Amino acid sequence: MKKEMSSFDVRSIVSELSLLEGAHMDKIYQWGAGNVLFRINVQGEGKKEVFFKDKKWLYISPEKPETSISPSSFATFLRKYIDNARVGKTIQAGFDRIVIMEIFKADAEYQLIFEMFGGGNCLLVLNGKIVNCLIHKTYRDRSTRPGEDYRAPKERFNPIDSTFEEFSETFHSSESDAVRTLATVANLGGQYAEEICKRSGIDKNTLSVGISDEDLEKLYSALHDVVRCVIKDNEPTVFLKNGKIDDIAPVDLMIYQNEEKRRYDTMSQAIDAFLQEIDVDIEEAYVDPEIEKLKNRVSKQQETVDEYRLEGADLKLRADAIYANYQTVTDLLKVLSEQSKKIGWDKLTEGAKKIPFVVSIDPNKNLVTGKFSDLNVTLDYTKGLDANASDLYQKSKDIIEKAKRAEEALAESRTELAKKQKGLDKTKALNASKVAPTKEFWFERYKWFISSSNKLVIAGRDAHSNDNVVKKHLKETDVFAHADVHGAPSVVLKEGANATPDELREACTFALAQSKAWVAALAEGTAFWVYPDQVSKTPNPGEFVPRGAFIVRGKRNYEHHITIELGVGEIFYDGNRKVMCGPVSLFEKCEKYFIIHPGRGKSGRKSGEMARDFNIPEEEISRILPPGDVEIVKKIWPETPTEE
Repeated sequence: MKKEMSSFDVRSIVSELSLLEGAHMDKIYQWGAGNVLFRINVQGEGKKEVFFKDKKWLYISPEKPETSISPSSFATFLRKYIDNARVGKTIQAGFDRIVIMEIFKADAEYQLIFEMFGGGNCLLVLNGKIVNCLIHKTYRDRSTRPGEDYRAPKERFNPIDSTFEEFSETFHSSESDAVRTLATVANLGGQYAEEICKRSGIDKNTLSVGISDEDLEKLYSALHDVVRCVIKDNEPTVFLKNGKIDDIAPVDLMIYQNEEKRRYDTMSQAIDAFLQEIDVDIEEAYVDPEIEKLKNRVSKQQETVDEYRLEGADLKLRADAIYANYQTVTDLLKVLSEQSKKIGWDKLTEGAKKIPFVVSIDPNKNLVTGKFSDLNVTLDYTKGLDANASDLYQKSKDIIEKAKRAEEALAESRTELAKKQKGLDKTKALNASKVAPTKEFWFERYKWFISSSNKLVIAGRDAHSNDNVVKKHLKETDVFAHADVHGAPSVVLKEGANATPDELREACTFALAQSKAWVAALAEGTAFWVYPDQVSKTPNPGEFVPRGAFIVRGKRNYEHHITIELGVGEIFYDGNRKVMCGPVSLFEKCEKYFIIHPGRGKSGRKSGEMARDFNIPEEEISRILPPGDVEIVKKIWPETPTEE
């Protein structure tokens, strides 16, 4: 299972983070051993959560993670210096797992640096000097401490920008086999080293010195094919083994051609899905150290109680044995007491050992051990039988009292253990009861719905996916729809050339509801549809077309007085249950659906409530809802039968 990001993963994430240029830093959180969250305000798109998790994973989290209520000293420090700062360009340092984000304040230009190698680190740098960092550490060739010059590790070979000659020279400098050479010397890592060998058809076990120039060109070509896909045509994919995510990559990999795959719209979403599964596995295998400590304590306390009980019972038996052999013990104590006053220790010992039931004698301590009723009993011969028996009974009583106190402590420990175990079991049960997601389709990387005549309609989520909707999915037989609102998503009605008037209005309704008109809480609005040949990325002379925007030329077919409302209901698509958000008219025959309006700033997202009713993860609901607050105005649900 993948344990950290590769350099290609970092390159893909940097492309996503570059879309934050011009946004402003909001809140910063830091908790645990190495979790840092940057909440960034993006104009027109709301807040984005840039999550640096475990000092190894950097991505835009679809949902805000659970953060510490009180900010740490590191988070407080960063807030002081870069709160409300403007985000500039985000780049990858060479081909290393280092991301550098420019942060601009009125009086300073900072660099926010994320290192995802070794132990990982997050650093704030000003004019080449470290202002503060998450981890303070001194290495052999550099130091990451406030006040020190920031020095990145020595830059390694960059396979992306290398020429064939540089690649060839680097490759032949190794004496290892092809896959190890690509992984280490060529700086690709094991995953992509295997992939390059697979794509080029070169045996990965071939020694690098035995690779011909022709085969080397195949390796170089395969490398740049992967590079092109990562930079221009990335398709974030997770690869599953036995139903669980085993690996992720920004492109489809041939080394997993026989494995189950799942596509995502962004690399951030793929990483988030992967980490959620890892968290579940860790949680299932988790052993609470406090519970283990309590279990050990209970075990030792039980042993102590058992020992006390046995010892107390044994002392009582020995005292009873004295009385069971009353005359014998009395005579022995009398003889030894009298003789110890007349003869020396040696003669006393010699004489005592001649007595059949005497086991041993210690004149130095006035003690004799005899066997009575098959029990060895040690007695003080300077005392009488009753005094010796009393001593044994008292010791037994004292031990029994200790056992009672130990049992009380044991009971308290068991109660504490049961309480903690109950809490852990409850937490695990809640996590185990988390609902399973429904089957995911490729079009869920976009906003989507299925029209009244079973046609697919997709819309962009942001500027990047707006471009993809048109460039990748708008065909000659489709129709393009757009709200008459600045910054609205691009909407494509598949097979729209054969669409009914109702379907065209449905597409326009969706385009309007998924736009800023919803955020503005408008009651109604206007949208239009056009044919694919009317949509272009080529601007008029002197104009500029930003990412996600398009030029529409020619006649626009308007749909007026569109009510801004949507339905969220349960449908079946391709034999699979799904929850869809679309025009209300589509749900009139559904058994379960909600009708939603813009929330006007007081009703919240309502995704949790709907997710519970549909019994699906909340993420599935939040991803399909329009931007801004949501108000549920009507709930259509089958009545629960009651018993008479």
